[in-house]
Amino acid sequence: MVSIRNPAARCRAFTLIELLVVLAVIALLLSIVTPRYFQGVTKAEEATLRQNLHAVRDALDKHYGDTGRYPDSLQELVGKRYLRSVPVDPITRSAESWVLVPPADPRMGLVYEVKSGANGTGLNGTAYETW
Repeated sequence: MVSIRNPAARCRAFTLIELLVVLAVIALLLSIVTPRYFQGVTKAEEATLRQNLHAVRDALDKHYGDTGRYPDSLQELVGKRYLRSVPVDPITRSAESWVLVPPADPRMGLVYEVKSGANGTGLNGTAYETW
């Protein structure tokens, strides 16, 4: 018969100290990885914002080159197939937050330039509304 008091017969389990050490190591790794993750997300959003601004500005230039005037809205660019859809500003997560800058001569249309309507600054230190 096997005695209950026999140390060889007992099941080996984790001690409280071992569990605390493992949790401390996991917490340390998370404290290193989490800021890098969120910085990576911000970098991706800013890259998407730059690409969307470039696409809309390119469509504005092509529209002006074809018609000799700027469009009256971003929806006009979609209607004339210069854009498939109005892109979303990844910082504000809205396609309605773009700031439309009119040309100096109002007879030339209503949308000369487009800028982000997001508040705050990018990782490079410049405000989003100046991009």
